Amino acid sequence: MTTHTLPIALLQMRSGTDAAENVAAVRAGVREAAAAGARLVATPEMTVCLDRRPGALLAQAHAQAQDPSVRALCDIAREAGVDLLVGSLAVRVGPQHLANRSLLIDAAGQIVAHYDKIHLFDVDLGPGERYQESARFVPGDRAVLAAREGYTLGLSICYDLRFAGLYRTLAQAGAQVLTIPSAFTVPTGRAHWEVLLRARAIETGCYVLAPAQHGVHADGRETYGHSMVIDPWGQIVAVRAQEPGLLLATLDLDAVAQARRRLPSLQHDRAYAQPPHVTGG
Repeated sequence: MTTHTLPIALLQMRSGTDAAENVAAVRAGVREAAAAGARLVATPEMTVCLDRRPGALLAQAHAQAQDPSVRALCDIAREAGVDLLVGSLAVRVGPQHLANRSLLIDAAGQIVAHYDKIHLFDVDLGPGERYQESARFVPGDRAVLAAREGYTLGLSICYDLRFAGLYRTLAQAGAQVLTIPSAFTVPTGRAHWEVLLRARAIETGCYVLAPAQHGVHADGRETYGHSMVIDPWGQIVAVRAQEPGLLLATLDLDAVAQARRRLPSLQHDRAYAQPPHVTGG
């Protein structure tokens, strides 16, 4: 019986505010991953620059076609001969507006898909933990599926993780692997990261690849790390809890179909009235 496998690598990072330094870290990680046999390498959210100051991030952002970091990342993928999922970077889409954009670059160095984060992180977690992504980013408005040679990715970014409907849509459209690059906060990471990742895998029968930022960053924020690979039955295949570095795994893509045969919930949707009927006195 022929098996269909995909060697992958997740690059856990501690991105700072210097784009050139962050791109250099990606180059080193991708080279190491390629040497280990990875065909797909994925990096976290805000790979190129992690800076919570809206003005500072906007000041160094570029339109995608003019971004030197994007050109460098394309060269990195081509030189290593791997597909590179750049978890996200800030892309200028207007004079005062950015998109939080994930890029899939193929082994020839060509951008074959991009996804703009739909759900923006506007939350107040308490002292020192207030975020308002909508102050600098505009949301995306479409789900994105990327068909590659031998596997199909469903793209998402960080806070999207909390919106299960997006992943069901991707799985029902053919996704076998879900990418969830993130820069999770420590409080929400401790409470919710693992359980949400495992839930998305279980609900969809997909592999989940979740490369993460970890540590105290130059802009003062602290991220949770714990990059993970989850299988279609919801089991943790691999985890890197702390510190930048690679997490290697091999995906058995036949396990996707096997999980969906065992529990075919993607086929069992039923129409129901919306909003819910309210009863009681």
